[in-house]
Amino acid sequence: MKKPKVLFLGIGKIWLLENIRKTGSITNAAKEMKMAYRQAWQLVEEMNQRAESPLVEKLFGRKGGGGARLTPAAEKAKTVFYEI
Repeated sequence: MKKPKVLFLGIGKIWLLENIRKTGSITNAAKEMKMAYRQAWQLVEEMNQRAESPLVEKLFGRKGGGGARLTPAAEKAKTVFYEI
C-alpha cells in the first residue's frame, strides 16, 4: 500500500493543524502559537497546495464570522506523520 506523501509537514505545521482543530480558526490557532496570522495563513495555503487534497477547509458565514476545520485528509496526514 502506498503511503501518502507527508514529507512537506514538520512538527510546526502539525501543531498548527492541531490548534486549528482545537480552536476552529486559523486566527485563534495562530494566537495560541504566538504566530502572525499572515504566517499561519501562508502555511495553511502551502499545505493545501502540496497535499494530494486540501488539509484545511475555510468556513464562511458562521456566527461571528468564518472559521476553519481540518479535512479527513489532514487527520490522515497527521497520523502518518506521527508513524514516521
